[in-house]
Amino acid sequence: MIDILRAFVETNQAIISLVILGIIFIGFALERYPATVVAILGACAYLALGILDAEGMYSVFSNSAPIVIGAMFVLSGALIRTGVMNRVGELIMARADKHPRLAIAEVLLGALVASAFLNNTPVVVILMPIMFKLAETTGISPKKLLMPLSIAAVLGGTLTLIGTSTNLVVDGIAREQGLQRFGIFEITPYGLVTAASGMVTMALLWWLLPSDKPVGGPAGSDAVDYLTELVILPDEERIGEPPTAFKLFNRSTRLVGIRRGNTVVRGPELESWTLAAGDRMVVRTDGATLMTLHESGRFGIGIGSGVPDEDDVVVEAMVSPIHPSIGQRLADIPFLQKLRARIIGIDRPGHQAGPDLANVRIRGADRLLVVGGPAQIDGLRDNPHILGVDVSRTRAFRRNKAWIAILSLVGVVTLAALNIVSIGVAAVLAIGVILVTRCIDGEEAWATIDGSVLLLIFAMLAVGLALERSGAVSLMVYWAGPVLTSAPPWALVFIVYFFALILSELLSNNAVAALLTPVTIAMAEQLGVDPRPLIIALMIGASACFATPVGYQTNTIVYAAGDYRFSDFVKIGVPLNIVTGIATCLAISFL
Repeated sequence: MIDILRAFVETNQAIISLVILGIIFIGFALERYPATVVAILGACAYLALGILDAEGMYSVFSNSAPIVIGAMFVLSGALIRTGVMNRVGELIMARADKHPRLAIAEVLLGALVASAFLNNTPVVVILMPIMFKLAETTGISPKKLLMPLSIAAVLGGTLTLIGTSTNLVVDGIAREQGLQRFGIFEITPYGLVTAASGMVTMALLWWLLPSDKPVGGPAGSDAVDYLTELVILPDEERIGEPPTAFKLFNRSTRLVGIRRGNTVVRGPELESWTLAAGDRMVVRTDGATLMTLHESGRFGIGIGSGVPDEDDVVVEAMVSPIHPSIGQRLADIPFLQKLRARIIGIDRPGHQAGPDLANVRIRGADRLLVVGGPAQIDGLRDNPHILGVDVSRTRAFRRNKAWIAILSLVGVVTLAALNIVSIGVAAVLAIGVILVTRCIDGEEAWATIDGSVLLLIFAMLAVGLALERSGAVSLMVYWAGPVLTSAPPWALVFIVYFFALILSELLSNNAVAALLTPVTIAMAEQLGVDPRPLIIALMIGASACFATPVGYQTNTIVYAAGDYRFSDFVKIGVPLNIVTGIATCLAISFL
């Protein structure tokens, strides 16, 4: 019986492979299981039936595409960890007061350029709170800004080979199929056409974007705004100078007052105030900046009786709604005296706590940043009225390492562009540099990598190899031959582009790219045309998806954050898809 089954599979490998491929497509479309799980099960089916042998399965792990993608995740993480992206945001917000509409254009242009070299998902996540602030400054609905942000990031990804993981997946599979590797800027001329046509079309269609406010405020932005106090130490060199002497105040770090004994100074008086040892500057700032100030040792930070120790850790905790100290001052909360811990910041979701750290009246759900040794933190965890005690995931910026992270990214682009080494080698070398120089710690680096993306790529590489070895690819080209034989090369570019685009609006971009790359190359060889223009069309078509919230990951992020309707994406995305598609295909065909 087993021999009969084996013989049947060997005789009908191509048909069986296509059936499995169809089941994979259905699995992607139904979304009952994650795309990664569906792809792995598909690869396992080919392996179990003998269509793909163990040697073939092992060979997919030698593909450099997942390595490069993982490296770009880490490089993006290093730029965030060293405060580069935060600094860019601060510079943009500094211009927003005088030229808010120009600042909006700068954010969109920044997203476009940054996404050409960085993973565009963290780019959008970082710039989204800035868009909410710009919306508040200009009175424009956030819904008119968030979708353009995602569109700009997606368009930016089409500018270079490393702009999206989809490009790298296609390049990796194409090289395995015998094509020469793509240069980092080889697709740039066509990507510029895509980006230019997309940005112009988006500007013309801007009036179609909804103008109502998102329900529940800036969904998804969730910017944490801590209130803290910075104590001027006796050896501070700025004593006798005004607070502005410290070059740390900007849109994300704001001085709201100074407390000296029982005297509190606010507003215009701050400009003429001269600092003395023991003065407490009342500041609002984000978590990463607060951690940076804490680790700098330049100020005493927060309130409490704890003495700094090398074993201290910073934890986040939440005040229970039934805490007996609710309504009392934060300085009077019992565990400060009992545990000898320090509170270095408080955040009140949806409100601004105040007037200063010591005199904040405690409310349920207040979030605290607490510093203490292991014994103090254990005591805090045992307190039934303090919830969710956990080591803070917020990390201090390593701004002194920012130049290393920037040069590492520039090095990857330069080495790959000049063909000195492959992009895979350049990316691995860059990761070595940023890890050795501690731009980012090892644990943080691995945490930046989206493992599901890498597993999906490996699984789809295996599926593509099985389709090729079974003859399924040749069979598909044979079936499509009568239709495609008479088509001119420019028509083939249009067919590949829009077929990839339509599938990618519904399925995973990387999965579509991995499935269609071997088919496209085989089709080009059968028809006697150059496969390279078709592969470029596939790269851009599988990435430039605007018509659905699931067409690209950044679309999904702003869909939730902006409280959009599905139809909002359709109204803007369909015209964008058509215009950018036609412009790109004409550029690929005739440039």
